[in-house]
Order: sequence, then C-alpha cells, then structure tokens
Amino acid sequence: MSDSKRKILVLVEGARTDARLMKHLLVIYNIDVKYEIVSYGTNIYTLYGEMFDENDPSTIDLLQLLKEREPDPVKKLIFDDAYSDILLIFDFEPHANDFSPDKIRRMAEYFVESSDMGKLYLNYPMVEAFYHMLTIPDEQYNNRFVTLEELRAGSYKMRVHRENRNHDYTKFAINRSECNIVIQQNIDKARNLTQEESISDIPNQVQILTAQLTYLMQAFFHT
Repeated sequence: MSDSKRKILVLVEGARTDARLMKHLLVIYNIDVKYEIVSYGTNIYTLYGEMFDENDPSTIDLLQLLKEREPDPVKKLIFDDAYSDILLIFDFEPHANDFSPDKIRRMAEYFVESSDMGKLYLNYPMVEAFYHMLTIPDEQYNNRFVTLEELRAGSYKMRVHRENRNHDYTKFAINRSECNIVIQQNIDKARNLTQEESISDIPNQVQILTAQLTYLMQAFFHT
C-alpha cells in the first residue's frame, strides 16, 4: 500500500506523556502518512475486560468499541474512518490491581498484526522508562531496573525525573540521532533480557514479555 493511502490509528494509554512521545517520534522520523493519536484513558487491563473477559476478541470490532466509550461526539468521528494500521501503545503496569500474567500474555499473543487486529507494544514498566537515561548514550542503561516496591509506592516517575538528562522530557532525544541511540539501547536491553545473542534479530513482544514476567515472578518470591 502506498503511503498516500495509509492512515494509522495510534491508541495510547495516556493523553499527555504517551501522546506527546508518539507525536514526537512520528515527527522526528518524518513518518509522512496520515495518522490519529487517540488516548484510551485507562490501563490495558481495562481493555482486556472489554474485549477478552468472557468474549472472543475476534468478534469485537475495536474501532466500534472505542467509539462507544468515547464521550466526545466530535472525537467519535475518528473511529468511523478506515485505517491501514492500528498500533496499541500501553504500559505493562504489573502493580495494577487488575494485572495478571495470563491477561497480558493473551493480549500480546492476540495483537500481533497492525493491518488486521492491531499490533501491541508495551512500555516496561510504563512510558516514562523511555526517558530513564542520565545521558545519551547511557552506559548503565542495561543495569537499570525498577522494583515492585517503587511501582506500588508510586515513586518511579519521580525517580525518572531525577535520573533523566536535563530533568526535562522536552529536552530529551531532541533529534533523530539521539532517538536512534535511545531506540538501539532499548533493543540491546531487550536482547540482554531475552538472552538473544544474535545481533541481527530483534526480540518480539512475546519474547520480551516472557522475560519480563520471569523477572516479575522472581521479584514476587523475594517480596
């Protein structure tokens, strides 16, 4: 499909940090296609309840579901359009009351194709992790983790602000070169987590999720 005919729906969790980051990346990489960035307004486990809990997700029209839950009549019109691709960008949030490994695994295994049911991308543990670098590049990035205690206490976002270059998200990864470095460091960290040794392969979402859940279960046993 030519770029002139493509239109992407980007469904993000939050209206501020999430939406701003996606718009920034689309501009930085000069993604010259039409797109809509829409905030879902709550966590991924709510989406699980609406699509998967006692339902066959393949029978649910995601656009219709989003339209029905959108209170703004003008924004409802967004979901009447046809989209060549749908991207879902959500936080992992293992501290959420409605979190469960089975829920998030089922969603990662379902949302695998952007041109069909949609493709899911997860932020570990949340979108702020993109900014959790003291420098660009950051030699300590692969060794930087967040604990369940931090997430439960709600202190992780404050930690990121302290440990973010310039302590200002708007001054972080301000050009394509810096974004390339941040993205490459995340790929390298994913390889490290999944023990993927091949530099030609990028771990997929299910591989990364499996590794993250393994670390999470180990943390549960030590709390």
